[in-house]
Amino acid sequence: MRKLLILSTAVVDDATLQKIGAADWEIYSAQDGGLARTLLTEHSFEVGLVVLFSCESERSIQWLFDLVLARRQMQWIVALSRQCIDRKSISSLIAECCYDYHTLPIDPQRLVVTLGHAYGMATLTETTMRRQHELESQYGLIGNSPAMQTLFRGIQKAAEVDVPVLVTGESGTGKEQTAHAIHEYSARAASPFVAMNCAALPSNLIQSELFGHEKGAFAGAGDRHIGHIESANGGTLFLDEIGDLAPELQANLLRFLEEKKIRRLGATKLIPANVRLIAATNTQLEQAVREGRFREDLYYRLNVLHLRTPGLRERKGDVELLSKYFFAKFAAETRTSARGFSRDALEVINRYDWPGNVRELMNRIRRAVLLSEGPYITPVDLELERRSPVRTFVTLDEARMAADRETIQATLLRTRFNIARASQELGVSRMTLYRLMEKYDIRRDL
Repeated sequence: MRKLLILSTAVVDDATLQKIGAADWEIYSAQDGGLARTLLTEHSFEVGLVVLFSCESERSIQWLFDLVLARRQMQWIVALSRQCIDRKSISSLIAECCYDYHTLPIDPQRLVVTLGHAYGMATLTETTMRRQHELESQYGLIGNSPAMQTLFRGIQKAAEVDVPVLVTGESGTGKEQTAHAIHEYSARAASPFVAMNCAALPSNLIQSELFGHEKGAFAGAGDRHIGHIESANGGTLFLDEIGDLAPELQANLLRFLEEKKIRRLGATKLIPANVRLIAATNTQLEQAVREGRFREDLYYRLNVLHLRTPGLRERKGDVELLSKYFFAKFAAETRTSARGFSRDALEVINRYDWPGNVRELMNRIRRAVLLSEGPYITPVDLELERRSPVRTFVTLDEARMAADRETIQATLLRTRFNIARASQELGVSRMTLYRLMEKYDIRRDL
């Protein structure tokens, strides 16, 4: 049966409830905020009915406002007196957040029809959003640009094979989410996924955190400690900022990759560890190898399969997609009067360079949802006013290179990386296409 939540300032008459129940509705009622929140936690409602028998004191009905604003994804119908409609705060709430309203006294037959239409709208909206989400996301990542399609192909391949993976990309592009997606869709999904940031701890602590230690191994080691590698046994270990790993730890990590065994600090016995390693970095490891800051043999051990997470400036169309996704997420978690983005806000969002990538976008939208006081998010709410610096002017060469890269990526994806077909469609030789793929870091194995 369909579930209906009725929030009211007094008891709704039995005749009305019986008429609603006879139309295949399972009714849950609450006359205070505490019970209403409990019901919303324990059950899933698509439709809600608010009945305002009186509205003399707005403070006494504030809990109703809060719940409607907090559950904007539900289809709300309000039944109220004509005097209540004249209240600006109530009429604004109805206009911005509700599917329909009825004036008291309730006409049960008419109300049942409205509830049915509201449920139909909720179902249609959910189906549309689910289909849209399926088109716009894979592996828990949002995006449908050619750059993201390349990443999705890489995740699929990495999930199918059990080898070390190196994920590269700028800060805030989703390297850990990519690693987690590989784990979740691999044969190791039922086992632990353990993450550690190599730049967050000093080298003397990383040794203990990674490999563990025995009681008394060093001053302050009062108990045995199981390290991250051992904790991830059977699953996946994700090491972020691998380029910051100290040289002595690089040697220990290489030994583990070769032997699949570890030795805790202070121990003599080797412990087998069946762990898949995924490493990530936002630095150029090849340059670190040339400069002697990173072991060449470890680099090749890690770089069996390479994935690159693209920056937002490479993902045309995805910025607006992500913005709307984050808005829906944060709007559902907090009280806000905003219903979406203003036209100016979307224009600025699409023009801004997003140096902090997805992380910056997410944080700006979270703040905007919390601070916005109007019906739409504005550039000021995002702190991206028109006068603030946005994307810098690009040269013709830069614009041409960006267009070339996107065209080549799209053609390769469409031809399933058939080099002969792709080169024919692009009007270049196969050798030229190979050179362009290398120039723009478009990898054939993804």
